[in-house]
Amino acid sequence: METMQAVVFDGELRYVRDWPRPRVKPGWALIRVQLAGVCKTDLEIMKGYRGYRGVLGHEFLGQVESCNDPAWTGKRVVGEINAACGVCDWCARGLGRHCPDRTTLGIVNHDGCMAGYCALPVENLHIVDSVISDDRAILTEPLAAACEILEQISLTGKERVIVLGDGRLGILCAWALATAVPDVTLAGHHQEKLAIARWRDIKFSLRGEGIIPGADLVVDATGSGKGMSKAMELCRPRGTIVLKSTVALQGEINLAPLVIKELTVTGSRCGRFSHALIMMRTFQDMPLNRLITHRFPLHQAEQAFAAARSGKALKVVLEL
Repeated sequence: METMQAVVFDGELRYVRDWPRPRVKPGWALIRVQLAGVCKTDLEIMKGYRGYRGVLGHEFLGQVESCNDPAWTGKRVVGEINAACGVCDWCARGLGRHCPDRTTLGIVNHDGCMAGYCALPVENLHIVDSVISDDRAILTEPLAAACEILEQISLTGKERVIVLGDGRLGILCAWALATAVPDVTLAGHHQEKLAIARWRDIKFSLRGEGIIPGADLVVDATGSGKGMSKAMELCRPRGTIVLKSTVALQGEINLAPLVIKELTVTGSRCGRFSHALIMMRTFQDMPLNRLITHRFPLHQAEQAFAAARSGKALKVVLEL
């Protein structure tokens, strides 16, 4: 049995050198990982999210090493993280991301990409153009999540938009929305992160200063249970709130404003990688590289996760 180096969570975070290399099924590809990103979901897994055990990681850039379709061999790729069953009603509707029998790379019953190799169905893979640098490509998955808002919400370009949260996802949401709407405000609590987020005509609010309620669209990317309350406060009557935070609320939250203001709430998570890659090619001045604040070799995974937990990092990348 061939083995590889990997970052594993089995109740504790461990770097190992002898994890079994993935077996490739028909229609799947074996990918040699070059870069892997540390995501907040990885940190939540270490707190018990989904009860996951195995190789961590779902954000990667790599090269196809083997596949039963030789046309893929050697291609530089990123990959969508949900491996759907392909036969259920949801898959038939093109909603494989919601397939009840799906596995999810590094999250649900599917070893992740913080390893020498990972495996995914060929249909999940996207070839990365040479014009897209490695540091931009590794942000495909979170940028796709930001682009999902543009697929879910019909925008005229005249809306006033507020994005709550100056973490990586909040910044990406603000950037993605700024490609479609000129009036976007990003609100956060960290001057240094807001400085990194400067692009186009995006406006900024530190600790809520200067924000006028009545926005047409409010995006909650705070990662905090308090974000929803703030979003309801800032959204206009019959406006829309997009929830990007997957936070289990502790205690009660007053949802009366949803009824009183007749607000629409849209949950939003994974997006289509094709949309993110198109955005990277179209808006080559989008400063994605700024988001990578820390880099570590794979064997220093413990230091990498400590940096990710510190609150000071935007994007931590593991290099193989």
